[in-house]
Amino acid sequence: MTTGPILLIVDYNLSRIDEVRHLREYARERHGATVVLVRAEPTEADHGIADEVIDLDPLGDRFPELGEKLLGDRRERIRAGIVFSDNAVHSGAELLHRLGVPVDSPPLAAGAFSKYRYRLDEARVAELLTAQRIMVPAFAEIASLDQLREFGIAHPEGFVVKPAAEGNNRGVVVVRPGDDLTAAFAEVLPYLEGGVICEELIPYGREFSYDGLGSLSFLTEKVSARGRYPVEIAQVLPAGLDEHERATLERAGRQANWLVGQCDGPFHNEIKLSDDGLRAAIVEPNRRPGGMKIWALARWVYGIDLHHRWIDTAFGTAADAGRLVPGCAAATVMLGVGGDRSFAPDDVAAGADPFADAVRVTAERFGLAEGELTVREFAWMSAERRDLHAVARDNADFAAQGCVVLRGDRADIRTVVHALREAWSEALDRAVAVQPRVPTPVRKAR
Repeated sequence: MTTGPILLIVDYNLSRIDEVRHLREYARERHGATVVLVRAEPTEADHGIADEVIDLDPLGDRFPELGEKLLGDRRERIRAGIVFSDNAVHSGAELLHRLGVPVDSPPLAAGAFSKYRYRLDEARVAELLTAQRIMVPAFAEIASLDQLREFGIAHPEGFVVKPAAEGNNRGVVVVRPGDDLTAAFAEVLPYLEGGVICEELIPYGREFSYDGLGSLSFLTEKVSARGRYPVEIAQVLPAGLDEHERATLERAGRQANWLVGQCDGPFHNEIKLSDDGLRAAIVEPNRRPGGMKIWALARWVYGIDLHHRWIDTAFGTAADAGRLVPGCAAATVMLGVGGDRSFAPDDVAAGADPFADAVRVTAERFGLAEGELTVREFAWMSAERRDLHAVARDNADFAAQGCVVLRGDRADIRTVVHALREAWSEALDRAVAVQPRVPTPVRKAR
């Protein structure tokens, strides 16, 4: 019978299975740990990345209680635990607390799951935040078209309507003066059961994230699409900032962490910054690593493996990391299609590599030498055939995702990102082995 320490991993999003595998391998190697994964309706893939998998839904009403009963006989062996999904951030923290495992505040974690709860928490300390030049947007929970219209009347300059608790930009709609409110409400109707909120439009154009683990932090620059669907199209490290802008973002990011109870664990707080760099507003906080490979970008740019450090922190053995100094620039880039179409990776001709072609063309455009712009990762978003919009409505509308590293100072990584996305569209069109099909009716948001 195995008697070594156990690392408990509570839930994860399927797109991050490679990260869970990376965590498990390090926990085994460094700490001799057996890994137990808890998630709803586990698949064969889940059993491949953990020593044991427990089928339990973190959104279930009795999740902490049931989890404690199922794991109670191993309480003494469970030495460390991490929560790796938004759905589990509240209930998972409560489970770890019940098991006596060190974890950041369970009660305050609710603000990192529910956008509505977070705005309520902000409103309670609005005077404090305003004094720190942090905007507290007006907001309201809505359940009908009439309520949405009332909010629109109160905020004629525009507002955002979105699910109260949902990730990956799904269901987020920007409503501007003159837009059809009935159409906007129809887009969030599928989320009504879980709650929908309206928020005052934050009048700041630039967006960043305050990322890190424990007291270790860095700032990531987010590139978003303009228009009705503010979908993330790239994440860039290091963020291009002046010192006063950095101070503003760090101040806002720390206060978001305080509100959601983050202390030792990971965080990814999305923040908008004013043009003068003196004011900020929290888009949303997260008590988990950032998506879009942000921690991978940090590994290439700063030379630190935050996944390893997360495990060491959970086991109480993390050493001082020192100051993060960038050695290069890197970006994760979302790659779409040139026109509305049905697409599957099998459409690409055998042997074709459109991302490598796009990177080569981009490097030539900026006069970069060999090795200055390199591919670090590439993946199709799905192997299945899907109907994709040329103007992405959420992350599911992208065909692929790629990561690049830029060395030297002959080009700016932000300019490279836009050029790379243009080159990708052309490279994909050349690589597709069949003519685009007439798209079937585009799926509705779920």
